[in-house]
Amino acid sequence: MQRRSFIQTSLLAATAVGIAPTIIMGKENRKARLGFLGVGLRGRSHLRQALRRDDVIVNAICDIDADALAASQELIKKAGKKKAAEYTGSEYAFQKLLERDDIDGVIIATPWLWHTPMAVAAMKTGKYAGVEVSAANSLQECWDLVNTYEETNVPCMILENVCYRRDVMAILNMVRKGVFGELVHLECGYQHDLRHVKFNDGTPSRSDGVEFGDKAYSEARWRTLHSVKRNGDLYPTHGIGPVGTMLDINRGNRFVSLTATASKSRGLHDYIIEKGGSDHPNADVRFRLGDVVTSVIKTANGETIIVQHDTNLPRPYSLGFRVQGTKGLWMDIHDSLYIEGTSPDHRWESDKSYMTEYDHPLWKKYENLASGAGHGGMDWFVLHAFVESIKRKVDTPLDAYDAAAWSAISPLSERSISMGSAPQPFPNFTRSKWIKRKPVFALDDSY
Repeated sequence: MQRRSFIQTSLLAATAVGIAPTIIMGKENRKARLGFLGVGLRGRSHLRQALRRDDVIVNAICDIDADALAASQELIKKAGKKKAAEYTGSEYAFQKLLERDDIDGVIIATPWLWHTPMAVAAMKTGKYAGVEVSAANSLQECWDLVNTYEETNVPCMILENVCYRRDVMAILNMVRKGVFGELVHLECGYQHDLRHVKFNDGTPSRSDGVEFGDKAYSEARWRTLHSVKRNGDLYPTHGIGPVGTMLDINRGNRFVSLTATASKSRGLHDYIIEKGGSDHPNADVRFRLGDVVTSVIKTANGETIIVQHDTNLPRPYSLGFRVQGTKGLWMDIHDSLYIEGTSPDHRWESDKSYMTEYDHPLWKKYENLASGAGHGGMDWFVLHAFVESIKRKVDTPLDAYDAAAWSAISPLSERSISMGSAPQPFPNFTRSKWIKRKPVFALDDSY
């Protein structure tokens, strides 16, 4: 859907299905009125960014954790803002928040299993859905996002912040200017030692401990259970999101097939033994998740992509980007780059000068505002895009089709691994509209 036709299309849809008029009718809102579903550590990070803006009103927050709500209200108070209405007491309290008529959009930063149900509910009540990653856990949930988006014409934005990482956006700029020639092969992943996240002793200090589930704190209460029950790429979007924008996925290109394989599982068990001892009850837990999961994707335009998931072993953080075309390539692990005819023959050079020369216009324009925001500033950009889309009543630059295609890597990799690395076809989430849809991400110099 083109941005310039979004309002017209939405108005027609409103007549047919009764979408909330606060989003698609009347004069453009000068401020975005937000609700927050989930105000734990990640949700409060988004809340801090929202409170820094004079074009955002935070009217309501929702969480089942009283401490999280109290911490959020303290942030709101310190920012000099009006206390937000609270919704709690039930896992379904968010439904009451969505009934409010003074909410334009919601930020969803809850455990993964709630992402799709909350995003679907938001769209059905006429609220823009800004959903954290991954947006879905199953192929059915991916289709739920797409089908609801198409039925309601209410936008759903996957809040993939790495798409806005400064070096990634500079590389995107270089890709679009043809510096690498025609793209041929890309690599990415989520390579991050999360053992201290998956286990703790149940206190906010997140000190050494090997508890998870009800006895743990924050993400260890729910995230580790996915490692017990599932074997696949459980967190693909930090890598595949930027790659998807570079390859124009869903906008002139699409993912066609995937194969995946998983290594044996040793890292989490060994961590428990090291920290808690062989007699700790969790030493008997069997983790299905392979320590290193590797997926290979083929696109409609013939590019190949390798995506890796590596969170259970000791290692430095890296998203493992490699962008390779007919004229050269870039790899982020050593900030290395080679451009044929420009770089020294057969030798890597630093990407530093290229990062300056091809710095994306959005970063040039908003560097000062993004300063101090989470994850090196990219958290500012992803919230900015969501807020500006609400204010302008247009579709979001990352949409429900992106949320579905990127998140589908998880269930497809699980299925491939369970079938001996058998190839899996990617669903055609756009129903072939990808052939005519045009790229929009980061092409507007204001958001």
